[in-house]
Amino acid sequence: MSDLPNCPKCSCEYTYEDGFLLVCPECAYEWSPSADSASQDGRVWKDANGNVLQDGDTVTVIKDLKVKGTSSVIKGGTKVKNIRLVDGDHDIDCKVDGIGPMQLKSQFVRKA
Repeated sequence: MSDLPNCPKCSCEYTYEDGFLLVCPECAYEWSPSADSASQDGRVWKDANGNVLQDGDTVTVIKDLKVKGTSSVIKGGTKVKNIRLVDGDHDIDCKVDGIGPMQLKSQFVRKA
């Protein structure tokens, strides 16, 4: 009996290994087993006040932030809608009105 996990997309039990990836023969979905275990760990992102952040939340910038490579500044109090949480040093992917796509650190925002 195989100890491989079921497909996260279609729940097929006939997954197999192909190099470093797991593959589903029914829907052709490929994923990394390390990414699967990371999602089970359930990393929690928190804002400057300790509130738990989730994808799609609206946050407010708590201080003026310089935008690297430009003379622009994101002013404190700017609301950022529909955030996406990612792994890394800058753990929020978002689009700031008037500036464009950007990555922010969760320590400089608070949940709105």
